[in-house]
Amino acid sequence: MTSETFSVSRRAALRLLAGGATAGLAAGLPASPASAAARAWSVTGRSATSLKPFDDTLKRFMQARTIPHASLAVVRKGKLVLARGYNWTADTSFAAGPTSLFRIASLSKPVTAAAVLKLAQDGKLSLSAKVAPLLGLSTTADPRLAGVTVTHLLQHLGGWDSEVSGDPMFKDRVIAAALGVPLPITQAQIIKHTSGLKLDHAPGTTYAYSNYGYLLLQKIIEKASGVSYASYVQSKVLTPLKIKRMVLGRTAKSLRKSGEVPYFSQYTGKSVIDTSNAVVPFPYGGFNLENMAAHGGWLATAVDLAKFTTLFDAAGVLTSASISKAFAKPSIGVNSDGWYYGLGWQVRPVTGGRNTWHTGSLAGTSTLMVRRYDGLSWVVLFDQRDDASGLNYGDIDSLLHTAANSVKSWPTTNLFSTYGL
Repeated sequence: MTSETFSVSRRAALRLLAGGATAGLAAGLPASPASAAARAWSVTGRSATSLKPFDDTLKRFMQARTIPHASLAVVRKGKLVLARGYNWTADTSFAAGPTSLFRIASLSKPVTAAAVLKLAQDGKLSLSAKVAPLLGLSTTADPRLAGVTVTHLLQHLGGWDSEVSGDPMFKDRVIAAALGVPLPITQAQIIKHTSGLKLDHAPGTTYAYSNYGYLLLQKIIEKASGVSYASYVQSKVLTPLKIKRMVLGRTAKSLRKSGEVPYFSQYTGKSVIDTSNAVVPFPYGGFNLENMAAHGGWLATAVDLAKFTTLFDAAGVLTSASISKAFAKPSIGVNSDGWYYGLGWQVRPVTGGRNTWHTGSLAGTSTLMVRRYDGLSWVVLFDQRDDASGLNYGDIDSLLHTAANSVKSWPTTNLFSTYGL
């Protein structure tokens, strides 16, 4: 993976904002950016002297963008070798550490895909199953909806395109008005409204990043398992990996979990989580996080997500056959930039294997999870994605590859047990 890879994936991630959060940001009221003058730098957690390039990279990156908090975890050949929290803030009431909870945005998608693969592996769901009859969706508005399969949803081939018709997950006010219902809207209302619209593409023909497709996957997981989405993911995917801290997040600032970072943005907007029309910081009501569960709603620590990446290294929770399916090429093949979207992961074939990754982006959140062909993996989580500098947050991708490539010797200790994993 290269900086080019990330810029492409970043564009894909930003499609989730079309017609929704981007419009809200453009119309939002700019807030005064926090001053860097009074900020202090601090680092928490465990690492090794030879891994200093990672610390140096995070310091330069965060200070240039005045990012208050971050967490980074690095795995080499299945062992956690670095687990850090980074802080560039004047507020000493909270310090991010390796086990601080962050909104992970679209890093939720590989988690959801793993749950779907587990259901299929256990014979409770077919990846070729048609979605409309499975969920009782009407195909009156567009008969092509009848052809959408579970695999299409996983690979963003379902036919919804936010660049054409906007992202339903960020169209709360539009949907509320169309249905004549008050805010906050529900997932069921999002599905009802969107099922009444025509698809933007014929299913299976065009890659178009779709948060809505992953909302439908949430409902499929619940239908096939007979339990809530969160319960299934926690019991069948996370618990076998000893991951106990991950939980679905909440929108309101007052509902932050213990150990959860605060979120920062330059922008404000009218709340979509109640009928008050109150102007709020965008991360705390400019979108409805509860509705985004399967595509962007999880809270996690960098350490927990680093452990999650090991699920795909060898058979365990998933069989080798299921893991192969996760990274198999879609029917449309590899794109002109040399990568493709598998089942919940972006995949780039490289000499010696493949790089797989996912990005996450919400107001107040910028995240990246990478699995590299040579046995290295890392997860970095930030509690900000915009600031007055205008610098690109996607640059962290190439910078972390550079940091990893500059390490001369790797520690052999495994820190997973230090953090309860």
